Amino acid sequence: MSLAEVQRAAPPVWEQAMRQFGARLFEAAPGLVTWILLLAPAWIPIIFHSSGALFVASVVLVFDAYWVVRAVSVVTGIYSTLLKMRRDMRKDWLALCREEGASGRVDPLQYLHLCVIPTYTEPYHVLERTVQAIVDSNYPDELKLIGIITRETDKPGWENVALLKEKFGGRFRGFYHIKDPLEPGIVIGKSAAMNWGGRWMVRVLTEEGYDLSKVLITDLDSDYRVHRQYFGWISWHHAREPLRDFLIWQPVPLFHNNIWQVPMAVRIMSASTSQWQMYLHSRPHRLVAFSSYTCSLDFVQKVGYWDKDVIPEDSRFYWKAFFTFGKRFSVKSVWLPIYGDSPQARDYAATHVSQYNQIKRWAWGITDVPYVLARFFKHPEIPLWLRFSRFMNLFLNHLNWIFLPVLLLFGFSVPIWISTDFSLTDLGQTLWGISSVLLGVTLSTVLFFLYFEIRILPPKPANWPLWKKGAIYFQYFLYPIVGIVLSVLPALEAHTRLLLGRYLEYRVTEKV
Repeated sequence: MSLAEVQRAAPPVWEQAMRQFGARLFEAAPGLVTWILLLAPAWIPIIFHSSGALFVASVVLVFDAYWVVRAVSVVTGIYSTLLKMRRDMRKDWLALCREEGASGRVDPLQYLHLCVIPTYTEPYHVLERTVQAIVDSNYPDELKLIGIITRETDKPGWENVALLKEKFGGRFRGFYHIKDPLEPGIVIGKSAAMNWGGRWMVRVLTEEGYDLSKVLITDLDSDYRVHRQYFGWISWHHAREPLRDFLIWQPVPLFHNNIWQVPMAVRIMSASTSQWQMYLHSRPHRLVAFSSYTCSLDFVQKVGYWDKDVIPEDSRFYWKAFFTFGKRFSVKSVWLPIYGDSPQARDYAATHVSQYNQIKRWAWGITDVPYVLARFFKHPEIPLWLRFSRFMNLFLNHLNWIFLPVLLLFGFSVPIWISTDFSLTDLGQTLWGISSVLLGVTLSTVLFFLYFEIRILPPKPANWPLWKKGAIYFQYFLYPIVGIVLSVLPALEAHTRLLLGRYLEYRVTEKV
């Protein structure tokens, strides 16, 4: 191609600049909306005086009432998920798989389970417990495969994999060590590692003659331990699902592995995260891929693998699948727990920093908003209502993460502080009193969350004194304070970074 042809093919400079401006505007919009709404209780009364204060107070009162209803919905949702989990945890799913195959239906035991575990800096004992749980699961050894991803330069990681293969290799149909070269242009992190690992496994298993639609891959975090019935449950339900080629199976994550070894604030965050995930499982239309999940390897190949230039690997993979398969795609609940570690670092302060950074990394999923907006109108084959409803679930979830807790706790007080005239009126005092009552009702639901937590927590350490075992439950009443510091603030930082173009770097959660 001649120089003149290249010049004609390239878009004008102004057009390139407009495209970059439009892309940057898409990125900045979520953070801008967050700050406008967050500061609204202050700037509206300042601009519009008493009438603005009345408007804010009325809106906050509506939100307070909404939160009472929402709290009831969350409580009933968690309880519903808990009942289903306890029901399915009691069943022998391997025996049910064998019965299903003998009945002449689709044989669940035709499916092989491949666990792919990306790892970097994790100590051997963390990986050992993860692999041990896979080995101990109630599913035939000859139907289990494992692939562990390390960086090409991570020689201690190589040694860990060699030790694991020596100890457990005979318990798997295949044990693979995937060495990630860290290709140029990637954002180093789990998503890029899974991109390489997924492509590597597809190539190797295809060469070995496997049917990729019969290989179910679990994207497994290095500290996650599958439930004993997990693979049998997946196989039984996958065989019965008509749209099995277009779905992701999502277990219920419980961060209980080291729950009694972490500080109080981290324990509160782990409990609230686990229960929030339980609630989402009661709302199928809101369920997205989170942390560790299962789908067919053929599904992964058709989606185009995980993106290698992003941090939120799970939610981005969800959206890639949605825009690939449209209305056929869904995420379905696995009514079994998958057990993860709470952040625990080398010392007390580092543990809290690790927790903060983990929540900030999850909140960086706000970057999915511009990603979805850029593709929203490019897929007319997907019904508009479905695109809109899923986008709104995404956007409102990230906004509510920050906006609603702050509004609930402080929203009504701000217009009273700012507008003296409004604070002195009978209406202002009456609305403030009603708002306080609604806030009290909402916060009282912590008693139900405490009950659920008692039902699902592992036994407390035997060497704990009786007073400590009892006092541990009172810590959950501190959630409003802990939630602001370790949930709202890191999420707000993520939104602000995106607004300012200060992109987040992936930080591995420290394991000890």
